[in-house]
Amino acid sequence: MHTALFFALAALLEIAGCFAFWAVIRNGASALWLVPGGLSLLAFGAALTQVDAAAAGRAFAAYGGVYVAASLVWLWAVEGFRPDRWDLMGGAICLVGAALILYAPRG
Repeated sequence: MHTALFFALAALLEIAGCFAFWAVIRNGASALWLVPGGLSLLAFGAALTQVDAAAAGRAFAAYGGVYVAASLVWLWAVEGFRPDRWDLMGGAICLVGAALILYAPRG
């Protein structure tokens, strides 16, 4: 449960931080949005280090699947675009891949 919570927190922080940059560069938002965006990305890095994994690369790879699924939630909740069935299937595949990376028995 600890790992899932930190993955979810990391995803929220990374997506929010990246979205701040997107808003400034693509949507013409005030450059002041880059300050909380940058802070959010710093916090993302700190949150990801709290994941229970023996190796950073394995944690990052598994996090990638969580990031994809969380991005689809952001797409719907923040941007107002409902994910289609292909988005949802892709997100589910990514979460299965993340679970395999984290929880597969290792020799």
